[in-house]
Amino acid sequence: MIARFGLRLVAFAYVGLLLLAPVGVVFFRTFEHGLEPVRHVLSTPDLQHALKLTLEIALIAVPLNTVFGVICALAIVRHRLPGVGLVNAIVDLPLALSPVVVGFSIVLLYGPNGWLTGLPFRVLFAFPGMLLATIFVSLPFVVREVVPVLREIGTDQEEAAATLGANAFTTFRRVTFPAIRWAVAYGVVLTMARAIGEYGALAVVSGAVAGRTQTLTLYVDAAYQINFDTVGAYTASVTLAALAMLTLLLMTLLRPREGVH
Repeated sequence: MIARFGLRLVAFAYVGLLLLAPVGVVFFRTFEHGLEPVRHVLSTPDLQHALKLTLEIALIAVPLNTVFGVICALAIVRHRLPGVGLVNAIVDLPLALSPVVVGFSIVLLYGPNGWLTGLPFRVLFAFPGMLLATIFVSLPFVVREVVPVLREIGTDQEEAAATLGANAFTTFRRVTFPAIRWAVAYGVVLTMARAIGEYGALAVVSGAVAGRTQTLTLYVDAAYQINFDTVGAYTASVTLAALAMLTLLLMTLLRPREGVH
């Protein structure tokens, strides 16, 4: 009993020191002078544009990676095609590579002397390059959540549906997706968190121009390191934390509702 209590105490202390304490300090510093400084920062055009740009990138990258993640997971588990093993390894590449290396790779591809420099639209230091970087770094999460669930549920129900005359899409819609929906949901949450929190790759490909190519993470860095605007940095940090917590809250609220049906 004492050993179990001590183990829990150590676990709570570890989580508190590494996670709760730093986040708590940020929240305290943000509101220690009241709401007026925070309201003023939130009303500035640069922060509003940074928030808008962050959401725009996330709202494009997350659905694309969700669709790709489900298709890729099905290809890895259900369809053992040639090259699937290589795809399985490549999917994990964003987890192994530093985001700075990802950004630098995009610069080499789309830069002045890159292989894909002749495109009719601008990629580097513009929205397309930032979107590409975000898609790349947040690619693996849906795949890695769905693959083990697909392996666990097996193929018995899908084969039964096919025997009864259901086509591939109907089988996926009525049998496969209901079984993997919460794995997809967790993958979406992780992808969203990664997308809105990305810094390294965006710092390389965006240029971090305030009011143009500056996301919330880049705004935090510029406010704290360059402009010495601690209130602005704290406020943007709390905004990022609020977005992450809102995503988790929405998923938590939806899960019991699914259980009722």
